[in-house]
Amino acid sequence: MVGGIDINLFDFQEKAVLKLIDLVADKRSKQTIIMKSPTGSGKTIILIDFIEEYLSKIDSKTAFIWLCPGKGDLEEQSRKKMLKYNGQRNTQNLFDAIRGGFPAESTTFINWELVTKTGNTALREGERKNLFDRIAEAHRANITFIVIIDEEHSNNTAKAKAIIDAFSAKNIIRVSATAVENKRFEYFEIDEVDVINAGLITKALYVNEGISDGMEVDDDYDFLLELADKKRKEIAERYKQNGKTIRPLVLIQFPSGHPETIAAVEKKLEAMGYTYDNGMASKWMSEDKRDLPDNLTDNDGIPVFLLMKQAISTGWDCPRAKILVKLREGMSESFEIQTIGRIRRMPEAKHYEDDLLDFCYVYTFDEKYKAGLLARVDKAYETRRLFLKEKCKTFTLEKQLRNLDYGGLGEREVYEKICAHLTEKYHLGKDKKQNERLLAEAGYIFGDKINGQILSGEFVRTSSTLESEQHTTIHRAVDTHKHGIYLMHSVDMIKSAINVQTPKVKTILERLFRKKLIAVKNLVVLDTKEFYAFVINNARKLRQDFKEATAHSTEQTELVFKPKTVPFSIPEQDFYKYDPTVKNEVEYLSNAYAEYTSGFATSVVRSTSEMLFEKYCEKQDDIDWVYKNGDSGQQYFSIVYIDAMQHQWLFYADYIVKKKDGTIWIIETKGGESKGKDKNIDIQIENKFNAFKMYAAEHNLHWGFVRDKDFSLYINNTEFSEDMADAHWIPLEKVF
Repeated sequence: MVGGIDINLFDFQEKAVLKLIDLVADKRSKQTIIMKSPTGSGKTIILIDFIEEYLSKIDSKTAFIWLCPGKGDLEEQSRKKMLKYNGQRNTQNLFDAIRGGFPAESTTFINWELVTKTGNTALREGERKNLFDRIAEAHRANITFIVIIDEEHSNNTAKAKAIIDAFSAKNIIRVSATAVENKRFEYFEIDEVDVINAGLITKALYVNEGISDGMEVDDDYDFLLELADKKRKEIAERYKQNGKTIRPLVLIQFPSGHPETIAAVEKKLEAMGYTYDNGMASKWMSEDKRDLPDNLTDNDGIPVFLLMKQAISTGWDCPRAKILVKLREGMSESFEIQTIGRIRRMPEAKHYEDDLLDFCYVYTFDEKYKAGLLARVDKAYETRRLFLKEKCKTFTLEKQLRNLDYGGLGEREVYEKICAHLTEKYHLGKDKKQNERLLAEAGYIFGDKINGQILSGEFVRTSSTLESEQHTTIHRAVDTHKHGIYLMHSVDMIKSAINVQTPKVKTILERLFRKKLIAVKNLVVLDTKEFYAFVINNARKLRQDFKEATAHSTEQTELVFKPKTVPFSIPEQDFYKYDPTVKNEVEYLSNAYAEYTSGFATSVVRSTSEMLFEKYCEKQDDIDWVYKNGDSGQQYFSIVYIDAMQHQWLFYADYIVKKKDGTIWIIETKGGESKGKDKNIDIQIENKFNAFKMYAAEHNLHWGFVRDKDFSLYINNTEFSEDMADAHWIPLEKVF
């Protein structure tokens, strides 16, 4: 026992408590502390003991704020756990705090959604003092705050930041199973192996056990569910042999919860003897909690299959869960560490020295293995709000918007251009079998099987699944009914490259590759099942080829279309990415926004050409101001360009510069050259260049594309050339 709570901590938990104490007690420590705590490591117990230690031995005039994710009532679970181990401590919720404030030695458990959800009554002005009033009261009473952010990855938002900032906390402790080291913060992690050795979580996890390389699968859902049920029965029998009343639970995770997918799984489970009616199956889909018993998480809970969405992966503990079936509903789902953590807990917090019981099991045909976190603490930058200088507020310019009355080339013309591009790129001809061989040599996959590379193997550390190269190949015979959704996802992926409606993209693909549809002009001739497999297996390669077809140089002329125009003014306030690690920070006085510094123009938040351009402008005496334009959004300056299919796209030039003589320059920066290699990755660069040129001429503005080479800047505003050795690229200082 490290502190005053009546509980025996494991060695790794004691070390974590002492580490937290050392960091918050050391005045040299950074404000934010990140603790990476694997699922099942007892992070709540660690934090409870830390609070006790801090209040009893360091500073009793402290109020703790414990912020929990909005799903699963985790804040109430954590509060009850604190009361269980130390009932003498003052614990409260948000509404208690609004009524009575934040007294010393209190711990306030707050659900994130109560303070970040738009229009929440907790933050409305009224008769009761609101949250911010109570925080101010505590500050006036010299109360010190320490903020704990539980499962911090779930709430890395601007609204969340405003709440955290209001507390002006002495320390912020961020805790997550998926945290990543960040040099701006103090960081330490609990080794997952230590948690394993303590017996709290499984010794390892098996992924796709029993699936051999090259195996053919008739039905994804049937196959995975049968494997999972076989393993569940094996585990259940072993528990019984050992005299344990533990009923293993299979989690079936749906990324999106499409009704047709759920219905297919329910039908299969019913055929296997597991239904909602007999209590063997339950469902947890947001508000739909079908036959969800109170004892679901107990070791002897009745349901053996739980249908669930991703939402319950945080803050939900069910140690009897031993098997995860992760279903695939689209092309881009993620394999999530948080979800795997749900099946790694040991039901009695100990190992049985039996691999069958000491392991957990994942079955999935997902092909992407990455943490599915949209907002992560490892961002190397902050976001800060800046305000426009007075002298820039009167500036106006005309910006272009897409003319939605014009839809680009027709389906047949788009088809012909893509056909021509593929023919030229791969040297195709009239011999369709020869074309198939040439495309296969270039990496295209043919056949009537849908191929998949799935993760397989035994993993001790959960995170090892993300970097693993242990793959098994499976083949699925095409079923046009079952795989129709896969085909449409693939078509949608290709559609994003050419801005053509999904049905038209499908027709274009059929004209190019499918039998019996304008056969004379087909590049290859595939039957229906071959066509399905071809599009699904080659979706990413097709998207790239289609995108390249749109990048062919096309005339940017208003004879083709006339874009809409509206006035543009620089936003009076805006948010910019900021690098807090910048050294020798200086203010860029030339920038249109006040308090804009070199911290907004480092390699963390800017490209090399952008950094060099802003530094260059800062050194020039003839520049009145420089405005860094946004990358997308209605509030920013935009120019319309058209691609080879005559579809309209918005182009956001990087900078608007006003010189002291009143001349206006618009500058677009692009990747340059490094060690003789081209850094530009924008395949539409020529079309953008020509549209930019036309716009500048029409509005009598100075303009240019700027690229870097050997840390020097070069500009081109005459004729486009990709090669920076071309005479059209000249040193920036000679023109600008």
